[in-house]
Amino acid sequence: MQYQKARPGPSPGGLGGLPAPRPLRHPLTPNRSILAEYPTPSQSAPPAAQSLIVLAGATGDLGHRIAQHLLQRGARVRALVRPGNTKPAVETLRQQGAEVVEVDFNDVGALTTACAGAACVVSAVSGLRDVIVDLQTRLLDAAVAAGVPRFIPSDYSIDFTKLPAGSNRNLDLRREFGQRLDGAPIQATSVLNGMFMDLLTGQAPVVLFKIRRVLYWGPTDQPLDFTAIADTAAFTAAAALDPTTPRYLRVAGAVATVRDLQATATAVTGRRFGLLRAGGLWLLQLMIKVTRRLAPAPDEVFPPWQGMQYLHNMFTGAPKLAPLDNARYPDIRWTPLREVLATAK
Repeated sequence: MQYQKARPGPSPGGLGGLPAPRPLRHPLTPNRSILAEYPTPSQSAPPAAQSLIVLAGATGDLGHRIAQHLLQRGARVRALVRPGNTKPAVETLRQQGAEVVEVDFNDVGALTTACAGAACVVSAVSGLRDVIVDLQTRLLDAAVAAGVPRFIPSDYSIDFTKLPAGSNRNLDLRREFGQRLDGAPIQATSVLNGMFMDLLTGQAPVVLFKIRRVLYWGPTDQPLDFTAIADTAAFTAAAALDPTTPRYLRVAGAVATVRDLQATATAVTGRRFGLLRAGGLWLLQLMIKVTRRLAPAPDEVFPPWQGMQYLHNMFTGAPKLAPLDNARYPDIRWTPLREVLATAK
């Protein structure tokens, strides 16, 4: 769908002037003088119990957590699921008080009906072009047709707006959908959170517990952004109920260098971790090209080379999140790295 003119909304950038978190040895502390300049949901929004949030992707890990935090804040949640979805999360959502609606995500008309009356549509879907661009475009068209004032896309990543096209396939898809979103007459807000901190204990090959090493490419002093999945969900739920959000909200539960990761892993395990430099960023880039050629896996959402692209992006420092909006909702407690790494002991 082509839109004539996008509805004006708050300018990008979040809480201007809010400093990045200090390194791991220092806790994050809200800057209340800056926070006071921004209206909070309790100051400017109707009671959360009056707000209906439509949520797509509610049976996934992040989406299910977003639904739980919305319910805890008193919102009404309408979870959109595909017909015949039998995941245990569906029944759990019902038991927790969410309205579960089966809908054909290929049918804009059906989606429009499902979005009726919502204060915000939140997307937490996961996939490739058919989901991130095509499905979300239909969901966006439905939200606009239903008169929904706000839309939160499924971004939840490092700041891809600062990356060159072609450096990360999955983030290129988010940028493409973001351009469509910016042309729609709806107020859009993306939540950017760096890397999910939880991945450090398994899927992300950075902290190698078996050999007690921290693997990295490039310099050791590049700050990296991490946020726990639970904290990302809590922040997204708060943002969904906040009509004053800007185009982008950036959060990081922890900002750590490779040496910070080394020190934290050593502290929580009681066993000394060393550093393992695999080479320069040029070598990682070469490994990505070779891996993608030998094992392209074009239909997989997270093939090995995709994870390597994400790490390369982070180690370049280009998508570093700034300024941070951690203090926007003071009731959120940010999980420190030590708590997550301790679970891998």
